[in-house]
Amino acid sequence: MTGAVAPAAAASAAVAGGELARRATADPLFRLVAYALEAAHGRPPATVWSAPYTFHMGSPGLVAAAGWPVAAAAAPRSDGLVRLSSLGHPADSCDLPLTLYGPPPATPAWAARPYALLRALARAGYGRGGTDLHVQGSLTPAAGLATEEAVDCAVALAVADVHTPAGEDPDRAQLARLMARALPDGDDALRRGALFARPGRALLLGQGSRPREPRRLRQRYVAFDPAESGARLVLMAVRGSSGSTARAADLARAVGCARRAGSLSAWPPGQRPGRSVLVLLPEARLTAVRAAVAEDFRDRGRPVPRFLNIAVAGAARREQ
Repeated sequence: MTGAVAPAAAASAAVAGGELARRATADPLFRLVAYALEAAHGRPPATVWSAPYTFHMGSPGLVAAAGWPVAAAAAPRSDGLVRLSSLGHPADSCDLPLTLYGPPPATPAWAARPYALLRALARAGYGRGGTDLHVQGSLTPAAGLATEEAVDCAVALAVADVHTPAGEDPDRAQLARLMARALPDGDDALRRGALFARPGRALLLGQGSRPREPRRLRQRYVAFDPAESGARLVLMAVRGSSGSTARAADLARAVGCARRAGSLSAWPPGQRPGRSVLVLLPEARLTAVRAAVAEDFRDRGRPVPRFLNIAVAGAARREQ
């Protein structure tokens, strides 16, 4: 159970969070999310956190983080109200009572998961008085990287940070266990990647040695820095496919073109079939691979897949 934050500390945090919206040198995404919370809810954030989109490496338990973040801005309340907003869902902001148990109130579809997490955090002692929260990603769903787990981590860290003593980092291992219980349909490996990733490294997760604690995971790091070896990691996302079968066929076709043009390997970024694949290729073959895929799709009258460069990034962090 966490203790309450001293009023002076909360006020100081709010000043710091509010300044982010007006700092010309800050990343535009973080300025935007800080400003958006203030615009939507009438007061500045106490903190802003970012969490990276994460992806599977094609081997069991091996994940890494992409250099594209989701951001969450949070401010604590004392009236038991939760106010949720997102630029991705501008017409679906909501004000909800924070109930710890029982059926949840009716929520817009996008807000159901953050609200479930806020309830779990409150039961653990984080934010029982309520929270103003604004979330925003740097990628659209069309990119094909899992969004939910990055949002989970950014929200959990932002809310916990407000209720953690100044100068201390929220307990990430505790939050990982909390999210695994509260959101069992999520991808726990991707969440742990967002919480514990390191630049130029992949995170290898293994089951702990205690059979009664299936969620207790060992983790270690393995080198994975394509740029260091003269390679590129790109996300290749197909567009315009109306169904899963057509999308899978387009993805397979794109992968085939990429391999013939010189890519080294390709694999899906998530555990479920999606709209994108990760492609590892020599730096010198990037232009040739993109051209080969584009030509094949144009010749068949299909929308050309999008390519997104991926840097292997570090874990979630507080944005100053």
